[in-house]
Amino acid sequence: MPRTLVEIDRDSSEPLYRQVRRVIEHGIATGIFNSRRRLPSSRELSVELSVSRNTINLAYQELLTEGLVISHERSGIFVNPDMLAAAEAEVRATGSVIDWSSRMRRYADDSIADVEKNEDWHAYPFPFIAGQVDVGSFPTTAWVRCLRDALYRPHIFASLQDSIGADDPLLIDLIRRQILPARGIEARPQEILITIGSQQGLDLLGRTLLGPHQRVGLENPGYLDARHIFLRTGAQVYGIDVDERGLRLPESFSGTAMVYVTPSHHHPTNVTLSMERRHHLLGLAAASGTVVVEDDYDSEFRYMGSPSPSLKALDTSGDVVYLGTFSKFLAPGLRMGFLVGPEELVAELRRVRRYQVRHPPGHTQRALALLIDSGDYHRALRRHRLQMKKRWEMVSQLAHRHLPWPQDAYPPGGVSLWVKGPPELDSVELVRRAEQRGVLIERGDIFFLNPDPPRNFFRIGYGAIPTRSVAEGMAILGDVAQSLLAGGTD
Repeated sequence: MPRTLVEIDRDSSEPLYRQVRRVIEHGIATGIFNSRRRLPSSRELSVELSVSRNTINLAYQELLTEGLVISHERSGIFVNPDMLAAAEAEVRATGSVIDWSSRMRRYADDSIADVEKNEDWHAYPFPFIAGQVDVGSFPTTAWVRCLRDALYRPHIFASLQDSIGADDPLLIDLIRRQILPARGIEARPQEILITIGSQQGLDLLGRTLLGPHQRVGLENPGYLDARHIFLRTGAQVYGIDVDERGLRLPESFSGTAMVYVTPSHHHPTNVTLSMERRHHLLGLAAASGTVVVEDDYDSEFRYMGSPSPSLKALDTSGDVVYLGTFSKFLAPGLRMGFLVGPEELVAELRRVRRYQVRHPPGHTQRALALLIDSGDYHRALRRHRLQMKKRWEMVSQLAHRHLPWPQDAYPPGGVSLWVKGPPELDSVELVRRAEQRGVLIERGDIFFLNPDPPRNFFRIGYGAIPTRSVAEGMAILGDVAQSLLAGGTD
């Protein structure tokens, strides 16, 4: 039973049963009690409020008489659903005395769009969205076993203790021995920090390294959430254009405090930063003392050729800060990632994190460590990579078949296609009309830093949609696009 929010005043002249009635009414009005579950019995409420059962029964009798609650034989007393609206309206009528909008801090990113996701995306038949996963690919049985094992000795201490600012040493060790070598990275335990997703890593870096009047270079188009995070520090953000070989490097990074890049698969176009530009980028950054932040968010999903070494692996000074995540393969809901950087920086980031969230959940950290150590993580990753390659091939071929304009070849990697339509295509309208047909895609204009961004780009994600639904969904999307370009109405 949820705890009631009103106490009984035994010194009041108001009868106890009327006070009990107000307790129940308040619980109904605020949603503590609803029509789906029975109300607390007289015995339960008498214990909760320390009054006699007769007092509780008198209160219930009045409520039954007035119709606010109804009684079902052998089931108990329930809230009358026909009376809920009136009860809730009474609560809403009480306004706040504080003007909260005037109290809230304003940030420099207030005018920038947010990435919007349909909360019920899984209810749509054709969810071509990035950032979600096909729940059927999650290693559920292995994960449940690891969660269970993490609550028994010797793992229970790491799972349940307050580690202050420390991370799970087993997870740190497995990341440095089994995750980072695949990217060519060598790191000591003191150079690794566990984060609540890679986005927390960006936030920690922004809080620690940036401030007003400092400049940050971002890819254009680029990761929208990174722009939000860096602007909120007071820093000045500017865009660096991207072409088919990745970031188009300037002559110098002089005056730039930080540059944020996604070299494996550029977000959102999926192009790979060429080897020549990787070396040039590191040289420019070293010459100007610019911090390079490498977000390697989906390097596992390359479907042709050999993977390029990470910037962190090529960096001879060790100053590149590397962000990794488990979200794109396992599940974004687990909120698990990691950061690799210089020991001095990682120590400070750990301290900043401590006064934000203390540390990521110990139970999740130890369970993830056990999943990696068991081999189930890499087995599931290999299966998932094959599945994603199949979907990339399908979606790429079907895009050429169904979308009514010529297209270039799509880069062989990532979890989505970045599609450029003809200049007259309005992707915002395309997204709206496609959703009406059960197809979810993402508009592309919000990823550009330009004051007047192009509206003829959009993203087709294939990480969450079941393979069996791809063909029909792409055919519908093509039909919607053709109708839109032909001037058809809804």
